[in-house]
Amino acid sequence: MTAKKSRPALGALVFFGLAFAVSTYFIFAAVQGDFGLFRRVEIAAAKGQLETELAVLQAEVARMENLTRRLSDIYLDLDLLDQQARDVLGLLRADEIVIR
Repeated sequence: MTAKKSRPALGALVFFGLAFAVSTYFIFAAVQGDFGLFRRVEIAAAKGQLETELAVLQAEVARMENLTRRLSDIYLDLDLLDQQARDVLGLLRADEIVIR
């Protein structure tokens, strides 16, 4: 009897080749896909930026609500009314002097 060298079957090579290709695809998708790690970092950065923008807008809304309340019929701030009349209408008091 002669000793035969055993070679791996062609089917096993194809199976491992396909398994490697599929696992490579899933690893790539997990890192750079639509729901991958890089996309998650981009979304987190955008979230932080939008949260700061929201805080700025909320502060602006609070300021505007305060001014609106101060000029309402229920609560009238005479200093604010005087300032608005001067700015919008260009009014002056009788005891003031305008320097240009």
